[in-house]
Amino acid sequence: MAKQLPLADSSRILPTELHEEMQRSYLEYAMSVIVGRALPDVRDGLKPVHRRILYAMYELGLTPDRPFRKCARVVGDVLGKYHPHGDQAVYDALVRMVQDFSSRYPLLAGHGNFGSVDNDPAAAMRYTETRLAPLAMTAVLQEIDEAIIDFSPNFDSSQQEPTVLPAQLPILLLNGCSGIAVGMATNIPPHNLGEVVDGLVALIDNPNLSDQALWQLIPGPDFPTGGEILDSEGTQMAYQTGRGLIPVRGVSHLETIRGEKRRSHTRTAIVVTELPYQVNKAAWIEKVASLVNQQKLEGIADLRDESDRTGMRVVIELKRDADPQAILSTLYRTTALQSNFGVIFLALVNNRPVQLSLRQILQEFLHFREETLIRQYRHELSQAQQRLEVLSGLRTALGYLDQVMEILRSAPDGPTAKAQFQVHLDLTPVQADAILAMPLRRITGLEQHKLEQEYTALAHRGQQLETLLDNRRERLKGLKKELRQLKKQFSDPRRTRILQSMPLLPAVAQTPEPEPPSSIPLLEPPKPPTANRQVLTPSLPSPQQVSLALFTPQAPPESAILQITRTGEASWCLPEQVVPRSDLVFQASIQAQNHLWVFSQLGKVYPLAVAKLPPAASQASISLMSLLPKGAQSEPWVTQLFPLAPEQDLLLLTRQGRLKRLATTELAELGPRGLSLLKLKEDDHLQWVLSLAAETSPSQNLLLATSSGRLLRVLLTLDQIPRLGRTAQGQTALRLRPQEALIGALVVDATAQVGLLTQQGYGKALAVDTLRLAKLEDLGTTVIQFLTPTDRLLALWPRPVGLALRTSLGRDLSVQDNQLTLWGKDGPGDYLVPLEATEQILWANPWAVDIGPLSPTS
Repeated sequence: MAKQLPLADSSRILPTELHEEMQRSYLEYAMSVIVGRALPDVRDGLKPVHRRILYAMYELGLTPDRPFRKCARVVGDVLGKYHPHGDQAVYDALVRMVQDFSSRYPLLAGHGNFGSVDNDPAAAMRYTETRLAPLAMTAVLQEIDEAIIDFSPNFDSSQQEPTVLPAQLPILLLNGCSGIAVGMATNIPPHNLGEVVDGLVALIDNPNLSDQALWQLIPGPDFPTGGEILDSEGTQMAYQTGRGLIPVRGVSHLETIRGEKRRSHTRTAIVVTELPYQVNKAAWIEKVASLVNQQKLEGIADLRDESDRTGMRVVIELKRDADPQAILSTLYRTTALQSNFGVIFLALVNNRPVQLSLRQILQEFLHFREETLIRQYRHELSQAQQRLEVLSGLRTALGYLDQVMEILRSAPDGPTAKAQFQVHLDLTPVQADAILAMPLRRITGLEQHKLEQEYTALAHRGQQLETLLDNRRERLKGLKKELRQLKKQFSDPRRTRILQSMPLLPAVAQTPEPEPPSSIPLLEPPKPPTANRQVLTPSLPSPQQVSLALFTPQAPPESAILQITRTGEASWCLPEQVVPRSDLVFQASIQAQNHLWVFSQLGKVYPLAVAKLPPAASQASISLMSLLPKGAQSEPWVTQLFPLAPEQDLLLLTRQGRLKRLATTELAELGPRGLSLLKLKEDDHLQWVLSLAAETSPSQNLLLATSSGRLLRVLLTLDQIPRLGRTAQGQTALRLRPQEALIGALVVDATAQVGLLTQQGYGKALAVDTLRLAKLEDLGTTVIQFLTPTDRLLALWPRPVGLALRTSLGRDLSVQDNQLTLWGKDGPGDYLVPLEATEQILWANPWAVDIGPLSPTS
């Protein structure tokens, strides 16, 4: 048996149980991982590695206006100064902060290969370059200062690093976060900046805001890769409890593709343009191909990836007898084209992991932001007071200039002159030093004037800072102004669509007609017209006429319902149960031998024979999409439906403001499979279709309205708007500003009047002839002034038709024509629709007006 070595000092040995030491060491390790690596801080929304990358780049001067710098230099600085871990861990975190498909609002800008949605790796750090993005510089790092935020020593105590960054926006919600710690994990989805700011402002105005009102402002995540959220139940559960499952689906549509060898042969193809967040495109395509090879997915003839730098495009060609809806259902069920995003709102609050609700995250951020502002105001006030002390001494010296010069001439040295300044002019040591350091050019008249200006401005700013520190209401008002400015600068439209209460696998042809809820008030019928107004009145149907009414609820577009009433089966009046419906968009009496024309957002038109509609005895209400060819049933959002007569023109207007005039003679080749009317860019779609006589009168005008309150009036002459061929793309009608959208298009007479309504319920009537005549691509005329910066123009409609409305609280209301007052171009109008504090109008439909019987068309 070996002898035990003698210990130098046995009194320093502490006996410890093994299980206690293991438990203590493991807990210390777990907390180190939780706090120092895996979980974000609720205040700035960053993990330590992200915070250190941003701060190191800020120290390197890599601002958005400076050249890019090699990522290897950034990674080296982060490792050497702040983050003692592997270089690949730091570089991977940097890459994700650059990728626009990983971060909703990337904090870094990059040059080079930073990977793709196919999970391609980024190039080595010696090849790629980076710098701070404008959002990171403006909203995260701009106010960084030791007096505003806390700093702590780095790992070797050689430098100081910030414990939190002075974020002006909740980055935790904007970009989301995922991380796995010891025994816990976080998975926070990204959100839309504009919606989050609206939620923050609402909580500042009303801390007791209900969850439902908050969810109206922030309805759900907004993923950088787009996609569709299928229902709101999982989102609301996550927002309320901090955990939930959100079903997300990719976006696809059907296209008709011609064969390469024989152009006459066509096939239907499913084109996938968006995938759920964090789905690997290459792996998903491989999964689909594997299912086809295993014969678990039938009906697919070809599968190819046509994605490029303009966007994603995966084409799935179908066999001729394949059912597109059945194949889509299988893809949703067996692949990641439809998946659940598991939400866990877990973040550090005071260095402790806490599961939070959406409201708590916003409240924690507001509390942090207010504390940061208080420290910033105190620091700025202290600097202002110090500068005012110096300026006050300089002003005193200039007021007693002769005495100052005499002291300087008689004093043997500087300290003596300083002491005499303090005694004879009653100055502080700081002020005396400032006078001794004052250059002679300060004596000139111009310099004295600048000195007075600086003193006045600084004194005024000091008063403002004291008010902000003493008055919390003024401080919160400043915070709201700051948030709205950031929203104006950095917000963008939502990418992820939210389909409210949508079934996971909808059956398009079997959509039931929704019954009106009993809680919705009945809409009043339009008021009788006055003598000086011309109103289209319905004609009594002839024995060969059919009465139709189209309803498009705010549910998915395939739920558009067509109500049919034939002569002899029922009277002309629509059944009583549809009177309170606010989603009636079309109503007409049409001869049985006529056709209806159905336009889709993809720019195609389909014929619908009235004579072939099902008899009312078998089905009085039917899904409009079920009456169209299979290839058209999956096209997005039926735009409009109306009958056309010969010698007519169509005006086609897209969402991006492109206009095309097309003669109906161009529809001669129209068959059951439809016809394409115009070429569209990938990010554009057909939004309005207007019909007009081929020979328009000189007084006919086209009106285009934007959400910012602009109205463009253009003559409908062939010189101004010429006819174009069917393959033409159209001409630019109106150039839209950022965050601006087209909200209305009308063909009206110059002597007519139109109605205007905003989202917050303000409206007025406007005479068309008060608008100046313009040309296409002109700016137009501002016709309404908003009382709040968040208000927007919502509806433009012809008088004397009323308006049916639906609000964000689910209320169905109406605006009657006799409520409108004739205004000029200036002014906000009258408050027509009383709304709750956080309520706004979501959409509006004019009362459907019968167009009367039409002659049969060819």
